[in-house]
Amino acid sequence: MQGKGVLCHLTSLPEVSLDGALRFVEWLQHHGYSAWQMLPLTPPDEHGSPYASPSAFAAWPELMQSEGTPSMEDEEDWLEDWALYAAIKEDHDHKPWFTWPLPLRNREPSALEAYREAAQHHRRRQQRFMAAWNQLSTKANEAGISLIGDIPIFIAHDSADVWAHRELFQLNENGWPEYVAGVPPDYFSKGGQKWGTVLYNWEAHRKEGWAWWTQRMQRMFRLFNVVRIDHFRGLHSNWAVPIDDEDARGGFWQHGPGDELLKVLLPLAQGTDEILAEDLGIIPDEVIQLRQRHRLCGMAVLHFGFHGTPHQNPHHPHFIQNDQVVYTGTHDNNTTLGWWNELDEEAKSSVQSLLEPGEEPVEGMIRLACESKARLAIFPLQDLLALDASARMNTPGTSDNNWLWQCTWTDLKAYKKA
Repeated sequence: MQGKGVLCHLTSLPEVSLDGALRFVEWLQHHGYSAWQMLPLTPPDEHGSPYASPSAFAAWPELMQSEGTPSMEDEEDWLEDWALYAAIKEDHDHKPWFTWPLPLRNREPSALEAYREAAQHHRRRQQRFMAAWNQLSTKANEAGISLIGDIPIFIAHDSADVWAHRELFQLNENGWPEYVAGVPPDYFSKGGQKWGTVLYNWEAHRKEGWAWWTQRMQRMFRLFNVVRIDHFRGLHSNWAVPIDDEDARGGFWQHGPGDELLKVLLPLAQGTDEILAEDLGIIPDEVIQLRQRHRLCGMAVLHFGFHGTPHQNPHHPHFIQNDQVVYTGTHDNNTTLGWWNELDEEAKSSVQSLLEPGEEPVEGMIRLACESKARLAIFPLQDLLALDASARMNTPGTSDNNWLWQCTWTDLKAYKKA
């Protein structure tokens, strides 16, 4: 095992601020962890989810702020569009861009000019975030903590990116999608999941030389040491759902750019260890082969490892490979204690057969992750604190009571590393 890390979003810290984040870095260092994985830093949607953000680039300023004037020259490709979008949206009661007056909707220069002064406020907020982030990044690197970021593959229809680059997305002449992203029915959801995020016009991206994707990945590597590509299979193929359908059963597969885009993005990293492919769910062999062709690490989740035939299950601790990062669970799973409390007897028996005498299930799952062949083991903070289902971060397919969990400094002080 090369290292161990903790999955904890900034909003889950006892204090959502630069001081809180710096204090957490000290906690990670003190307990011997070498990586901190976060959820996307982009502004959340109305349900609090950072996975359907109004920006693929902008940070959510509420996460942290600091005085300072770092150069934003590298951010100009997206910053002006974001600042204008935020200023106009604020002036229109936060209504989506496709309901704005036509001159603003269509970005007529004279209409935008009226908002340039108001946009400066939003530029300064991004600058103050970067001042804080630079302090956090420096502190983490000095402490030997690698920061792992998360890049949602899709973004919201109501976003600065879609407003500014309508041609790069699958929209009709009125700026409205006929199909949106999702996943087909599986053992997690009989109706599949209809996410509602817009789909890419891959041919348009190809014609512009993948500039938007290049800028997006460059931005991520300015923020993080390692980048996790959420829903990696979407680069191979995506599930397109008719926008008027109630669920995702009527969707169909669309081909993605696959190797072509990865060949553009991978040189932006210092090495393939700096990109992590989220390849969870029902994944065809072609997607695994795509990942392996480019020597990217995939993911294994122990919660998925105790059903079916063990040697056919890539999530079973004995069959995890060294080109994977292992998790007890992710932000979309129950906590390990909550999972254990709801586990069927057959799967419980499989877990118990691997536990040491007197070992608690959560403790045992953490040990099994550490003993696997995986390159890195990452644990949700809730599992390190042995918390039950009440501390769950997110339940996929639901929109209420998610993204709310926070720990306390008392919780962290009481933690004793096994």
